[in-house]
Amino acid sequence: MGNLDPIRIRGKGLDYYIEIAVLYLGLGLLVLAYGIPFYWLVSSSLKTPVELFTMPVVWVPKTPQWKNFVIAVTSFPFLRYLRNTMFIVLCNLAGSIISCTLAGYGFSRIKWKGRHAVFIIVLLTMMLPFQVTMIPLFMVFQKLHWIGTFAPLTVTPFFGNAFFIFLMRQFFLSIPDALSEAAVIDGAGEFRIFAQICVPLVRPAVTTVAIFAFLNSWNDFQGPLLFMTRDRLYTLSIGVQQIMSSNDPRWHLLMAMGVLMTVPVLIIFFLLQKYFIQGISFEGIKG
Repeated sequence: MGNLDPIRIRGKGLDYYIEIAVLYLGLGLLVLAYGIPFYWLVSSSLKTPVELFTMPVVWVPKTPQWKNFVIAVTSFPFLRYLRNTMFIVLCNLAGSIISCTLAGYGFSRIKWKGRHAVFIIVLLTMMLPFQVTMIPLFMVFQKLHWIGTFAPLTVTPFFGNAFFIFLMRQFFLSIPDALSEAAVIDGAGEFRIFAQICVPLVRPAVTTVAIFAFLNSWNDFQGPLLFMTRDRLYTLSIGVQQIMSSNDPRWHLLMAMGVLMTVPVLIIFFLLQKYFIQGISFEGIKG
């Protein structure tokens, strides 16, 4: 025993502890990188306008200004914009889950001529940013008389999203064909196989799609700005802009609204993080 290295007594060498130390150091740096901006947001939401621009930086407000949240909410029709935002979010959730789940199943479990070519075309649409397509979309929606209504933001999700379709397809491909074949022998139709066998097995992917759809619609600014031409249809992202003024930029109120809009995102993530992480990690493995 006297010749054994004390570090290896439990079967773990020095390299193992170095790797653990480097891992925790990296994680600590990531926490700082993402945590400091969030702390600054929360801290600034509780400051007075003077403290916000005081040098050296005031990290902890002397007297937290909780009234900033009340003033921010009452600076514009908060409840109306919240109702509009939630309506758009729910339509996005329903449309994205229904359309992308069906499309992903069709591209993975149903054999039809040309499905791989069509799937490649669907993936190619991911390369087009919204800034490239917004003018053609605006012209199409104008012809349909959808400008100034919720339709551009609530109907389009029912036509699918390339990334969500890709994610669902990858999950459906992981399901053994033997399950579908056994269901066919028992007399199950295609839709029953889809709804009762396949969808329950891809719950992490459905949850991931729901989280991304929620984030996209909750944080969307360009869409409402472009298509919502009437004040009564505005969303929270547009309402936040109304807090700002060219003569009096109320940054402390903007920070307060930023905190309020971040809270639902954090709640959704922490409640569903288990399925979200499963979905993302599985997508990386299958990809």
